[in-house]
Amino acid sequence: MEEQRDEKLWQIARRRADFQNSLLGFMVITGICWAIWYMTSYRNGHEYGTPWPLWVMLGLGISLFLKFIRAYKTDKDTLAEREYEKLKGKNQ
Repeated sequence: MEEQRDEKLWQIARRRADFQNSLLGFMVITGICWAIWYMTSYRNGHEYGTPWPLWVMLGLGISLFLKFIRAYKTDKDTLAEREYEKLKGKNQ
């Protein structure tokens, strides 16, 4: 017999799994970028200012941070329920 899913919990689980996949992708992509940078410029003794993989990490890091906030720190339904309860308490 198949168990019924709580839809709210299912959505939270999906957001968290998406974040975890994105974290893995971030680590792989930035690792590859740093390896390319090392092999093409730093290893040969050519240092040209700011390493370009930092810009890749910045862009991907912002996206990853937003996914983290959405997956672990906010639950819009819970926030709305809390505000509703506050307003309800003031009117009594």
